[in-house]
Amino acid sequence: MARHIILCADDYALAPGVSRAIVDLIAAGRLSATGCMTVSPFWIDHADWLRPWAARVDVGLHLTLTDHRPVGPMPRLAPEGRLPPLGRLMRQALTGGLEPGEINAEVSRQIALFLAVFGAPPAFVDGHQHVHLLPVVREAVVAAVRSLPGTYLRNCREPLPAILGRGVATAKALVIAQLGRGLSRLIDHHQLPANGSFRGIYDFSDRVPFSELMARFLHPAPDTPSARPALVMCHPGLPDPVLRRIDPVTDQRRTEYDFLRSDRFTELLATHDLTPGRFATVP
Repeated sequence: MARHIILCADDYALAPGVSRAIVDLIAAGRLSATGCMTVSPFWIDHADWLRPWAARVDVGLHLTLTDHRPVGPMPRLAPEGRLPPLGRLMRQALTGGLEPGEINAEVSRQIALFLAVFGAPPAFVDGHQHVHLLPVVREAVVAAVRSLPGTYLRNCREPLPAILGRGVATAKALVIAQLGRGLSRLIDHHQLPANGSFRGIYDFSDRVPFSELMARFLHPAPDTPSARPALVMCHPGLPDPVLRRIDPVTDQRRTEYDFLRSDRFTELLATHDLTPGRFATVP
């Protein structure tokens, strides 16, 4: 019997080419989850493209607190109406510079906009650039998810041996795993649903073929049955003028899309006896 793994495409609604690529991969059965950016001006229209596939994949909120306009006013974090770059947000979070009430309000607004447009609560919550791992943000996310029965969280805590054995963007993966310790403790304390193993971190360069990276992300194959299934994140897309204007990751998104759409990917899954599965359907 094939084992299941959650294969989640981030950044839905970031740009038309990203959303179209994700929908195409969902239709082809290559993805089992996608995270949506409700701060995007494309969210309302692109939600219509995704809605027909809602029964096939987990559709979640990709909480965004960097480089975009917030849903509502954030006079401290975004005084000019634009969220800060990741480095600045991290400094503020790690030095006590975030105002909890402001963060709570924006998390609630992004969830409310998801619900209002998509007609259902998010299947999961994670963070664009992993912002849901940061102090103050993680507490706001946990509080929100506790009021959403059935919604799971992306847990980015990964054991050191797994990171070292994978050998992909090791320093970056270690930083993310370390940042994820606080959220992981909250998940355990509140007994919240969450994925187990977290995979898919790399530097978005083409130095190593994406097919080889994906082979490493899928190895070792996750054990089943498991209360916390493994999750692999990915960032497929079709570069378009909008994407090139607003995001530094462009051509590599096409590389990911081409591989995930190819027979080589289905052969790789078969080699590991894996198939993409939704959180609730993973044994």
